[in-house]
Amino acid sequence: MTKKTLKKKVMKKKAQAKPAAASFAVPVVDSAREIWLAGLGAFSVAQTESGKMIEQGNKLFEKLVSEGVKLEKKTRDVAETAVGDIKGGVESKVGAVRQQAVDNWDKLENIFEDRVARVLGQMGVPTASDVNKLSERVQMLSRKVTEMSAPKKAAKPRKAAAKKPAAKKPAAKKTASAK
Repeated sequence: MTKKTLKKKVMKKKAQAKPAAASFAVPVVDSAREIWLAGLGAFSVAQTESGKMIEQGNKLFEKLVSEGVKLEKKTRDVAETAVGDIKGGVESKVGAVRQQAVDNWDKLENIFEDRVARVLGQMGVPTASDVNKLSERVQMLSRKVTEMSAPKKAAKPRKAAAKKPAAKKPAAKKTASAK
């Protein structure tokens, strides 16, 4: 006899001794036993499946990490390109603004110089151009004065130099008259 059949016989004898309680207790005991067995089965299935789930979870995690690395690289590339474009645009705008400021400063400087020159002219103060012209004229007059006050000896060698070419010309005339 098996343990199962033995238990059933023991239960039947007890049930016969207490007929009302036995008819009510057998289904409850059978239900409790089935619930217990279902729990054991669930535990066994959970143990078996959890190993598979952990393995699948690890694979999924690794896949998510690799996808994250790829996405991060793409995002960095896009961000660096965008920053480079913005930086280039800002630098060109800064260059344009700088050039405009320089141009405006030059215009302001010219206006200021013109106004100062006009006021100085009204006051009778000579300009740099006037002073330069005057300086050139003084130098020219100084050269002429130096030439005029030079000793006459310096003038004689010039005349002698002038006579030498003249001496050659009469010799050329003699040969022409000889013909």
